[in-house]
Amino acid sequence: MRRGEILSLDSAGFHRLRYQEWGSASNERVLICVHGLARNSRDFDDLALALSRNYRVICPDLPGRGESEWLTDPGDYGLPQYVQDMVVLIARIGAEKVDWIGTSLGGLIGICLAAQPNTPIRRLVLNDIGPFVPQSALQRISDYLGDHRFDDEVQMETWMRALYTAFADISDDQWKHLIAHGQRRCEDGRLGLHYDPGIARNAELSAQADVDIWPLWDRVGCPQMLLHGADSDVLTAEVVSQMQAKQPALQVHSLPGIGHAPALMSKQQIALLVEWLRATQSQVFTGD
Repeated sequence: MRRGEILSLDSAGFHRLRYQEWGSASNERVLICVHGLARNSRDFDDLALALSRNYRVICPDLPGRGESEWLTDPGDYGLPQYVQDMVVLIARIGAEKVDWIGTSLGGLIGICLAAQPNTPIRRLVLNDIGPFVPQSALQRISDYLGDHRFDDEVQMETWMRALYTAFADISDDQWKHLIAHGQRRCEDGRLGLHYDPGIARNAELSAQADVDIWPLWDRVGCPQMLLHGADSDVLTAEVVSQMQAKQPALQVHSLPGIGHAPALMSKQQIALLVEWLRATQSQVFTGD
């Protein structure tokens, strides 16, 4: 694994966005993995390792998360800023085309990019997200964001296990990995979550209405795959059906007993992604 960084512009100036990179830097097969609202790039370590033999894998920390800098104005934490940051990232790594795996917020960013004319997005994998998110789910997510503090890692892990029920199938070692990379040392010496609490302010405002980007979904023309947590409140079965009606080629894998959002850390979930990428490579790579 290698680390890199870019400079991107927000309303108050420039901020540094950092990313993890796996595989050969000269590989033209580039895969970008983007995490969810309150997560970070290290969620993808297992997946990136599995895919790095065949791809150059780029896993960014969105601004305000992980190793990336916090934004001066919390009002900038929104899709327009994230899309701009990812455009800068794609330009920085020198890729003309990229495949995209996006969990939750990362998937919304992927839809926004894939819908644009002359998009660099070659294939799109969405992890439990679609072009419509009900206000009730946004409110639930907004309610758990904030400046949480913990006395130690044990307390932090207990809280995270209760919150991220969709991660129930990951191992104890994988939980230790998430805790190790999901914490920051606060000014009072306690442990905080590895994101800017200012994200919660923007999320609270966003939770006042549904997310509805159906017009963008209609314009996505690349091959698409959707992982759906069958118990998810963020991506309902009704929305999945509507997505398939608008994009009949969409390949859907529903995961029973899992809510929002699948961790993409189990061998079974990773195998689904590996197989789909292998099966569709002839559609996007000339000569395969």
